[in-house]
Formats: sequence, C-alpha cells, structure tokens
Amino acid sequence: MSNKKVKMTAAAVLASSVLLSGCGLFGGDEQATPEADIPKDVSYVDDAEDVTEEAEGTEADGTGADGEEEAVTETTKRELYLIDSNGYVVSQTFDLPKTEGTAKQALEYLVKGGPIEELLPNGFRAVLPAGTEVDVNLKEDGTIIADFSNEFIEYDKNDEMKILESITWTLTQFPNVKKVQIQVNGHNQEVMPVNKTPIGKGVSRANGINLDTSETVDIRNTRAVTLYFVAENNEGDPYYVPVTKRLAMTESNDYTAIVNALVAGPSYNSGLTKELSNEIKLLSEPKYANGNLTLDFNEDILGLEEKVVSRAVVDSLVLTLTEQAGVETISITVNGEGDLMATDGTNVSEPVARPENVNTGRF
Repeated sequence: MSNKKVKMTAAAVLASSVLLSGCGLFGGDEQATPEADIPKDVSYVDDAEDVTEEAEGTEADGTGADGEEEAVTETTKRELYLIDSNGYVVSQTFDLPKTEGTAKQALEYLVKGGPIEELLPNGFRAVLPAGTEVDVNLKEDGTIIADFSNEFIEYDKNDEMKILESITWTLTQFPNVKKVQIQVNGHNQEVMPVNKTPIGKGVSRANGINLDTSETVDIRNTRAVTLYFVAENNEGDPYYVPVTKRLAMTESNDYTAIVNALVAGPSYNSGLTKELSNEIKLLSEPKYANGNLTLDFNEDILGLEEKVVSRAVVDSLVLTLTEQAGVETISITVNGEGDLMATDGTNVSEPVARPENVNTGRF
C-alpha cells in the first residue's frame, strides 16, 4: 500500500456486493473533482494500510510452459458481489493481483467488460455499466465515498437495488469501511440516479441485501436480519446467498428467532434451499458470552455419523449469526454435550469463526 492519500481514480476496467456477500483500497489515473464539491469536514486516511488488513496472499508459479522463469504475481483473496442467474446479489471469492488500491480494484472488477469477464463463474454477471470509472475516498468516520463517472447512470432501472447492494457489500468487506456514500462526477447523490432509490448520506450492511418482502409483517415489532440460504449455479455447484428478511422477535431471545428462521427456510418461490431440516430444534436459549454464542440442539442436527454435523449446516449458522453485532464465533452442543465434529474435521463444540471468505468453492 502506498503512503499517498486514499483519494484515487479508476482505470477503464472498473468496478462494483453484498452482503452480499462470501469468499476477505486505492490507485489510478487522476480525475479532477471540483474543490467546492468536496465536503469541508472530510478527513482522509493518509496511509492506505490503515484501511484494511490484507488477506493472505499467494504467489503464482514462476515457471512458464517452456520451463523459463516468469514474473511472480502476488494475489490476495477478495469478495466481489455479483448477480447470479436468479437475480440475487451474491459474493464470490477471487484471487486478485495485489495492488495499492484494494477498494478501488474491487469496484473495477465489478464493471461489465472489465477484468472480471475472464473470471465470472457460470451463471453470474458483473453489475456496473461498461466503461464506468470510479474514484474512492475514505473518511476517518469509516464512510467511503465511491465516485463514479457518467457511464454509471446508464444501468437498467431494474438493477438499481442490486447495484447499490453490490457496491455496499463489496466495499464493507474491508474492516475500516462502515458506510458507503455514492457520488457521480464528484456530486453527492441522495437518491440513486435512475430509479431514485433513497440513499441519504450513505448506506451500510444494515440496509440489507436481496430483500425478501414476501411476508407482510408489522415492522414495529420486527427486525431486519440477514439469513444465508443455498442456491446452485448452472453446473449444479452450491453457494450461499444472503437474504434479508424482517423477523417478528416474539421469542425472549433474538438468536432463537434467527435460528428458527433458518429452519423455516427461504420463501417458497425463491429458488433457494436450506441446510437445516424441519426436525432441528434448539433445546434451550442460545447463550452469549465474550463474543461466542453457544447453541444447544436436539440430535436431529447430527448427520449419519454419531457426533458429526454437516459443515454446510455449520456454515449456514455461522454466516447468519456472525452478521449480528457482537457475535464473533458460535459453538454447538447436542443435549448439552460437546465433542462434536463437522464433516471437515472442525471441532464445532469449540468456538467456530466466520470463514474469512465466502463461496470459495468449499461447501
């Protein structure tokens, strides 16, 4: 990362989850922004290293097909929120070249016709109009400004929410980014430019992703929660899809309502499936302590082997519950007893953290 200020512009290959949402900020040609349009109370991060902790990188094989040495390319894993064949905004994890401008790079890889085209998974598409350029600035309060060129406003109005969610969830994968503010040519946008979706002073993951409004509820007694269900690509490979629903928090413990929503599953016509069967039940209220949430289930959470839980079931629980403030890990017991293993060998009665990256191909 360079010591330049975080202000950066885009190359022609640009950018845009979610979330999304997964798997986990700057650089480019200068693009003039009128000084009068820059908020006077903005303080920019001087060192881009302060913006995010780099994911562990890898190095490409330095030997070519002819046996001669080639330049080694270091890569780092990034979550990009793309649109799948069902119209959901979903994170996919890619090994991208290490660069000084990681947030800017992430957006550049969301642009149609850009570098993402050679990497797109089966059935997925990029979200930003071809030719879109972007500039990013990070404020000290955790708000990142995504400033797009005029090409940005050429999107289909039916994609507006998907684009907003993709930008927001892609950028908020970085730990120091809490909220996203949209600009077009340096001008703040309080509504999205095509279908006029309100965005005010910025949006965050709290605004949700892939909103499910199929059930009419009294919002006064509900809370928005992001749940992780499962879809399949055109080749039958599964991946997780984040869906935000409003849940009636009638239980004394909110975590119980969330687990019950995972058991209930997605909406009938969603095209999604669930990992938790209808027979799975919590035997007691989840217990929270020091960032860990302990869940005690009946024996129906087990697979065919004794004391073994499907890793897909564990991931669905972990991804969903760690979206809740303060929850960093979960532990699973059955009838109050531990020593449970996931199908990948993980001891799930010990705290299990959220995967660093979502939808990496492991399921």
